[in-house]
Amino acid sequence: MSIASLPSGTVDFHVYGPETSDHPPVLFVHGALVDLQLWDRVAGALGAAGHRCWAVTWPLGSHRIACPDAVADGPRGVARLIAEFIEDQGITGCTLVGNDTGGAICQYLLGSRPELIGRVVLTNCDAFDTFPPQPFATLFALLKRPALLKPLMSTMRVRALRHSPLGFGLLANHLDPELTASWVRPVQVAEKIRADVTALFAGIDTADLARVTPTVRAFPGPVTLTWGMADRCFTPRLGCRLAAAFGDDRPGGTRFVEVDGARTFVSLDRPDVVVEAIEAISTVG
Repeated sequence: MSIASLPSGTVDFHVYGPETSDHPPVLFVHGALVDLQLWDRVAGALGAAGHRCWAVTWPLGSHRIACPDAVADGPRGVARLIAEFIEDQGITGCTLVGNDTGGAICQYLLGSRPELIGRVVLTNCDAFDTFPPQPFATLFALLKRPALLKPLMSTMRVRALRHSPLGFGLLANHLDPELTASWVRPVQVAEKIRADVTALFAGIDTADLARVTPTVRAFPGPVTLTWGMADRCFTPRLGCRLAAAFGDDRPGGTRFVEVDGARTFVSLDRPDVVVEAIEAISTVG
C-alpha cells in the first residue's frame, strides 16, 4: 500500500498494472462506508491486461487515516482531494470510474475540474435529488449525530445486521462477511474517523447535487453508465435520467449498459462487465 500526502489530507492507495501503458490511466472512486477493495477484481483484471489503475481509499467512512480538512466541505471537499491526487500522481486525462456516493463526488469533480478527466464510467450511483437513496436517507441523517454514530455502527459487528437491508444487504448479491466487517471497523474503533463521518454526512446536500447533476452535459469526453438493473436503491430509471443528463452530443456519445441481476456494487456482482466498459471507453477520445 502506498501513501499520498496532499494539501487537503492523506490517503492510502494501491496501483495495479505496468508502470508504462498504452492505455489511459484509470482512477476509481468508491462510495460511503467501503474502501478501495470494492474495485479489487476490476482493477486486478485491468492491470493484468496492461492498464495502469489507481484504487484509493477516500475519506468516506472506511478510511484509516483521518482527513478532517477534506470532509469539512462535504462531498465538494472530497472532490477537491481527488483533483489533488490526480495532479500529485500525474494522471491527468484519466478514465474516472465511480460508484454509489463516489459517483456523486465524480459529478462534483466534473463540474469543478473537468480538464483533469478524459472519460467517465459510472456504475449505480447518486444523482439529482437521490442523495442519499432510500432506505439509507434516514440512516445517513442519524449518522450525522456524533452521539448516535458509535452505537449504531457497533450493531454492525453482527453479520446478520451488517448484511440486512439497512446495512450492505441491498447492495450486492453475494457479500464476503470479512470484507464487510473490515469496511465498518474503522468507524467502530476510531474517534477521529467517526468525526470525519459526521462532518462528511453533515455536508451532504440533496439540493446541491440536484443542481450539479444537470451540469455534467458540459463535460466533453465519452461516458459509459454500467447499471445494475436489480438495484432497488439506484433504480434503472435513475440511471436512464443520468444518461440523458450527459446527453449524446460528445465524441463517443453516452453509452448505457444494462447489467441484468446486478445491484449497486456492480464491481462485485459483475466485475467482468465493468472491465469491458473501461476497456471499450479507453479506445475512445
